Amino acid sequence: MMQTMENRGRPDFRQVKELIGGLQKMDEFLRNMFPQTEQLREKAAALCTLRQKEQAAVQLQQIDVDELRSSRAGIRTGLLKSAGYRTLYDLYQAGDDRLYALNGVGEKQVRAIRMITDEFLLQLSGRERIRLSNDPSSVSNAELVCALARYRLSQLVCHDAQELCSEVHQFLSETIEHVRIRSRIHWLFSRSETKEETVQACEALQRFSESADYSRADRFAHLYLEAVGIDEAGAFSDFEKNSASYYALMEDICGGGVPEETVYGSIPARLAAEISRTETDLGAFRGDLRKYQQFGVKYVLHQKKVLLGDEMGLGKTIQAIAVMAHLYRQSSENRFLVVCPASVMINWCREIAKFSEIRAVLLHGPRLQEGFETWKAEGGAAVTNYESLRHITDQIDRKMVLALLVIDEAHYIKNPQALRTKYIHRMKEEAEHILLMTGTPLENRVDEMCELISLVRPDLVGEIRTHAGMRRAAAFREMLSPVYLRRQADQVLDELPDLIVKEEWCAPTPADEADYAKEVQAGNFMTMRRVSFLQEDPGTSSKAMRLLELCLQAAADGKKTVVFSYFRETLQKVRYLLEGMGESPAGGPGVVGEINGSTPAMERQALIDRFGDAPDGSILLLQIQAGGTGVNIQTASVVIFCEPQIKPSLEKQAIARVYRMGQLKNVLVFHLLCTDTVDEAIRGILEEKEKEFALYADESVMADAEAGLADREWIRSVVESERRKYLPAVVQQS
Repeated sequence: MMQTMENRGRPDFRQVKELIGGLQKMDEFLRNMFPQTEQLREKAAALCTLRQKEQAAVQLQQIDVDELRSSRAGIRTGLLKSAGYRTLYDLYQAGDDRLYALNGVGEKQVRAIRMITDEFLLQLSGRERIRLSNDPSSVSNAELVCALARYRLSQLVCHDAQELCSEVHQFLSETIEHVRIRSRIHWLFSRSETKEETVQACEALQRFSESADYSRADRFAHLYLEAVGIDEAGAFSDFEKNSASYYALMEDICGGGVPEETVYGSIPARLAAEISRTETDLGAFRGDLRKYQQFGVKYVLHQKKVLLGDEMGLGKTIQAIAVMAHLYRQSSENRFLVVCPASVMINWCREIAKFSEIRAVLLHGPRLQEGFETWKAEGGAAVTNYESLRHITDQIDRKMVLALLVIDEAHYIKNPQALRTKYIHRMKEEAEHILLMTGTPLENRVDEMCELISLVRPDLVGEIRTHAGMRRAAAFREMLSPVYLRRQADQVLDELPDLIVKEEWCAPTPADEADYAKEVQAGNFMTMRRVSFLQEDPGTSSKAMRLLELCLQAAADGKKTVVFSYFRETLQKVRYLLEGMGESPAGGPGVVGEINGSTPAMERQALIDRFGDAPDGSILLLQIQAGGTGVNIQTASVVIFCEPQIKPSLEKQAIARVYRMGQLKNVLVFHLLCTDTVDEAIRGILEEKEKEFALYADESVMADAEAGLADREWIRSVVESERRKYLPAVVQQS
């Protein structure tokens, strides 16, 4: 056909018909993807509603049949009770025939019973939040997971294909219309202009069928077929990798979810309502947002320069990317800058690429300047670390406009005298929006909070300092609401599995006691904290032996384990101990790797990826200062601490790396402790501070606990107490 057309001869109308038919069929398929995806949404919504109703029905057990007395249908509740129907749940389960069989119960009464029961179910269902599991043996669970998977994946295809589908449909509609001649007979009796128009249109259709756009459209069609045809195994695999998206979808399609007050945190109702009305354009965003995350995005866009203090694991990064996506839709030339610790630079780049259409540019290392020039010329999101700020600040200050400046782990700039803090302040006037992010609670650290707020709302700092004494009062939180938003995991993520924390007290071995006594005599508090990992041979360590047992048990149970320690020396000994696990009949694949303070950022992310892909039973070792922030390890479900931490926040941050949005399994946390050692003293004061924490029900109080633990006088008293305890042993050894 092409050769004939190029010679401006008569087209082969049989081939023309086949070409047009094939293109129209593809166009029809692409256009039908969108209403079919809506049907998948409706099916998933119906299953969600059914699941909510099933869960709500159980609560009918708590409602006595006496509630039916308010009905004017003449229902005799005494008769129902004597027949064994004591709760609305009993009536809900009973068939109409069984109720009709009761004397004095007719059609009117049965209809009233059903109406009242349904009304209770409706009210209760609206509050039900579905908790999915990765167990396909439950039919209702499997059916819902599959329905959500098909809707989720087809929605992603439609999102990416929407613009192309629209362009293809317009091109084909217009071009096919110009194929005026469809047969040889018609060709013979047509004017030359009509023949030329037909030939050009046919050539255009032929070129399109051989173009990159046609290949892309065909690829989308195949991806869509895969999405809607995904089987149960594929659906559960996708759920395990993207469970947070599934819960976001359920919130969106079937309501329920968290109460509004937890979504807004401490934001006053009037301001919350105003923020909620903010329009967002997330056409360039590829993720799914929970209700509290949607509000977080609107909060940043409405308030422009804020501090997002959501607890670790609540998806601050995804909210920041959604803000970028909105601003990117306003102008694709907008520039965004993310400043973060070196440990999470690669993760930021990957998340931006995964969840948005925005180009991510890494500004780090020998290619920093090259990356900067690309970002400056083409826009997108630049990601750099605090140490690299000195190389780029001069090039931004008064020379560029940033649509959004994101400061991750913002507590890194709490010191106004630090160079990195000064660099950030130099760039603040160039940013239209500023988003400071930290999972560390700040309400009880007014000076640190004021330093951060001075970057975004300096006009509020004086008032905040003046009222610092009422920092635990609701009025103080309301004062912060224009600039500070914080939500906690237990408020908005009640689908999380259980977190089980256990103290593993180990009786010191003779070798443990001997080496520990030497350090006690030397008065070296930090070395004393390494009790039971001081000796060269881990086989003589009570903690090491218990750690080995826990890792072997986790491997046997198919669980991945992360091991935390403050000390690199301890991790080295743990690694030596566990290296042979893969060769043990009872063991697992063993240690995947170790992340410590000197692990380069690129290698750190590669280790996390390797651990994520590793078989069940694998182990990752982390120095708590390096692995306690900025890494996500939801594939693990066992956490082991080799010693108690001086700062409670270190332990909380480390646990939050595993126990966070996306975690599907119960998480077991083990604290390895030695009796009659400094471990007891540290755990004792921690328990005291935890009681104080519980009184206020806000983790910000833990800042006071950390201050108490860092007190040198307390440390001296602990060392002296341990010396007196171990003095006989020291004397005996000498």
